[in-house]
Amino acid sequence: MDTRPSLDLLESTHFFPGVYRIKAIGLTDENFEARVLEAVVLQLASASELDYTSRTTPGGRHVAVTMDVTVQNAQQVREIYASLGELKGLTLLF
Repeated sequence: MDTRPSLDLLESTHFFPGVYRIKAIGLTDENFEARVLEAVVLQLASASELDYTSRTTPGGRHVAVTMDVTVQNAQQVREIYASLGELKGLTLLF
């Protein structure tokens, strides 16, 4: 099942090109944060199109990576979600 936002929804609620915020939460094992960033950068023309912060839970088991991504169109957002959705250790993506 495709859980990515639809093209129609993205185009009706966001302006493109522009900045789109994505948050990925996952297990800190196996360098989750670095794998998230790598998956997003592969979908961009330049790494400079990504600004992010991360926060680890008090127990250290999970990390939340909040990304502000400069995207050109709604299809690019869907491609980023698809790449992130395949990551091992992903708990929540929104």
